[in-house]
This record gives sequence, C-alpha cells and structure tokens, in this order.
Amino acid sequence: MPDSAVSVPARLRSFRPSWLSPKVLRTEVLAGLVVALALIPEAISFSIIAGVDPAIGLFASFTMAVTIAVVGGRPAMISAATGAVALVIAPLNREHGFGYLVAAVILAGVLQIVLGALGVGRLMRFIPRSVMVGFVNSLAILVFMAQVPQLWNVPWAVYPLFAAGLALMALFPRITTAVPAPLVSIVILTVITVAAGIAVPTVGDKGELPSSLPVPGLPDVPFTLDTLATVAPYAFAMALVGLMESLMTAQLVDEITDTRSSKTREAVGQGIANIVTGFLGGMGGCAMIGQTMVNVKVSGARTRLSTFLAGAFLMVLCIVFGPVVSDIPMAALVAVMVMVCFATFDWHSVAPGTLKRMPAGEITVMAVTVACVVATHNLAVGVVTGSVTAMVVFARRVARLADVTAVTDPDGSQVVYAVTGQLFFASSNEVVGRFDYAGDPDRIVIDLSAAHIWDASSVAALDAIEHRYARRGKTVEITGLNGPSARLHESLSGELTAAG
Repeated sequence: MPDSAVSVPARLRSFRPSWLSPKVLRTEVLAGLVVALALIPEAISFSIIAGVDPAIGLFASFTMAVTIAVVGGRPAMISAATGAVALVIAPLNREHGFGYLVAAVILAGVLQIVLGALGVGRLMRFIPRSVMVGFVNSLAILVFMAQVPQLWNVPWAVYPLFAAGLALMALFPRITTAVPAPLVSIVILTVITVAAGIAVPTVGDKGELPSSLPVPGLPDVPFTLDTLATVAPYAFAMALVGLMESLMTAQLVDEITDTRSSKTREAVGQGIANIVTGFLGGMGGCAMIGQTMVNVKVSGARTRLSTFLAGAFLMVLCIVFGPVVSDIPMAALVAVMVMVCFATFDWHSVAPGTLKRMPAGEITVMAVTVACVVATHNLAVGVVTGSVTAMVVFARRVARLADVTAVTDPDGSQVVYAVTGQLFFASSNEVVGRFDYAGDPDRIVIDLSAAHIWDASSVAALDAIEHRYARRGKTVEITGLNGPSARLHESLSGELTAAG
C-alpha cells in the first residue's frame, strides 16, 4: 500500500479538535452536565432577585452559555445569569417593567462590544495580584454565604444529606476520576431521597421550570429618547459590572489552566451574548466564578464544548426531564457549591506564614477588596476600591525612594544636588523642601542622572525650585536628564509655575 494512502488517516487525526478524543469528550460532557444541574437553582434565585419569572433567568443562563461558548475568548468559562447583574437591573424592572429590563440588557451588550473594541480588556494588567487574591477569596465567601439560607430552618434530614454529599465528593475521587464526583453525589442523594420518600427542599421548590424554548422578539418599550435616557444608566452599570466580573474570572482561569485567553474577544463576546439574550427575553448575565470553578477546577473541563453543553443540557433538563430535576434535593447542590467555595478560596494567602512575610500594604489591599465585595455584594466596587488602595500604597512606597543629597565644592562657589529615584506627584513636592535656598552659594547644579521625571507635577516642582533660587539672585542648572525626562521637561518647563 502506498505511504500516501497510509498517512491520510493520520493527517485527518491531526486536524481533529482535541475535544473529540474519547477521554476529553467524556470529561467535557460530564462537566457540562454537572454545571447545568448546579445552574438551575442559582438561575431561579437570581430571577427572584431581579424580580422576574424563574424561566427568564433559566433562559438567560441557556443563551449566555451557548453563545459565549462560540464567541467568547476564554474556553471552559461559564457565563449565565448572575447575582451581580440581577442586583443592577432589579430597580429598573421594579420601577419601569420587564420591557425596559430587556432593553437595558441589549444596550448593555452593545456597550460591552464598544468597550471591548476600545481595548478595555488590556486594563487587566493594571489589576494587582493582591486585588486578584481578594477578588477570589471574596467570591468564595459570597458563594458560601449564598448557601447558608439553604441550611437554615430546614428539616433535620437536610443535614445528613449535606454531610453525605461532602463526604462523597471528598472520597469518590480516590476511587476514580472518570466521573465527576459532584455528579455522583447529586445522583446518589437524589435516588436516596426519592426512594426513601424523604421530605426535604428540592429544586422544584425554587420555582417552576420552563416547558419550551425562548422565543425571539423586540423589547416592549417605546423607541424614544426618553426610553434611552431611562435605560442607559442601568445598561452602563450592567456593562461595567459584567465585564469586570467576566475579565477577572477569565484571568483566574488563565492562571488555573496555565493558558492565555483573549480579553478583548471575551469582552466583545460578553456583549454579543447579552444582545442575543435580550432579544430572546432573558435577563442578561456575565461570567460565573462558582460555576466556572465547578467546570474547570472540580470537573477538569478545558474546552468550549463544556460551556456549550452546560447551556444545552440546562434546557434539556428543564424541558424534557423537568419532573426528575425538580426532585433533586437542594442539599446535594448546596454541598457541591460549598465544596467549590473551599476549593476556590486561596487558603495559602491567609496562612500565618504568608501573612508574616507579606508587606503590610499588600495585606491591606487584599483585606479592603474582600471587605468591600462582601459588604456591598458588588464585585466592581471591591475591585475598583482595592485597585485604588493598591495605587495609593504603591505611590507612598515609591515616593519614599526619592532622595536628595548635596555636595558643596571646596571653594564654596557651587553646590551639586544629586536627586535619585522616581519623581512624580507623590514625591516631587517633598523634594522641593530638601534644598537650602537661603544658605546655598550663587550657583546650584541639580543632577538628575539617577532620577526619572514622570509627570507635570515634577516639572512644576523643578520650576518652583528654580524660581525660589532666582528670587535670591542665584542660578540653577539642571543636568543629567534622560531622553524622556528631558523631552517632558522641555515641553512643560515655564508653562506650569508662574515666576515671581
């Protein structure tokens, strides 16, 4: 047989997507099923927060997951209806009605596409690690807090079921990892409760599951400038919150999987997914940290197939297997999410040894991020506050590195001030006070060869130094400027500080 004929199957296999291999395919399919099961009660809960019918949240989770699986930038990340988005749009639905909510979701999607095209994803590089750790830990805390009501004032049988679920997920991986432990736990606990007739809260108690697919349509609102003015603030807030949560989650998955993803594509993809969701009557959404951890960290999924199947299975489970899914005990799903919380939380970051070695500023940033997210239940507030705190800590730290030393010539004819470090708004004002304007000789040399000028504040500070000496009839020569510093100084010197 010719070599070319033998090599054809090999060539075809080389073009086969990785998820078509039996092992990967099994992992992705089972992971999608586990995520779909866990999505149902959460989507219903978020619908209640937004003040809409449970089917609206389930439709949103279906359309978000299926769409983002195709257009998103981070494989294996789960996007669906979320509590963060529900909190933003709930007042709009309450005050103006569901039609305005749908219009806001579509407009938020458009804004996310625009922000993505403008490169908002590149801002992720300015998020410090301490903020990222705080983000992860605060989300683990929020997910855990969301499970507590499911364990409060419930029949006593919930607690042994919950404990059994945790035990199964902890022990089953020692037997085999071929099937995700959360799926095994959900199936076994459901069989036990149904067979034994144990009366405990179930998924069906959360709300009625949809019996048909969503139908596309336009939002029921007047297409006027007044409508735009009403929905625009909510749409902008939703766009920012959704992008921030999605990009932070994508960054976390990048670290877990040791791969890179396109943040620009992810931002644009989130916008497309929200537009599709809006036209199909959903409440919108963004990336979900909890479900993503179930998919990536617990179930081991790595491709877009698991994300797509999570959405597809969600609708199949609701429409085809609704009665069966309704019998799943909430204790089983709560056990899954609690296990996810413990797996998500960065325990190393709060270990005594780590805290002892970590700078106080880093600990402060992490604590501020966690406190703000937990207090407000708003990830955007926590991340922005943590990032601003990190900037202040960094500015204070760098400002202390700027120093001034003076050397007077033996004959007393001139003094040379050597300025070292980074000159910017936080350090330049302090530098101004380090010169002896009255006692120095008539000629002063400021050597900046070991310094760098970063902003207009530093140029203004140098101008102020020259003016103070000039009032005393003394001359100042600035030397040693590197290229960028020299260009900035030349363009701004004399334009910022008035003489006299």
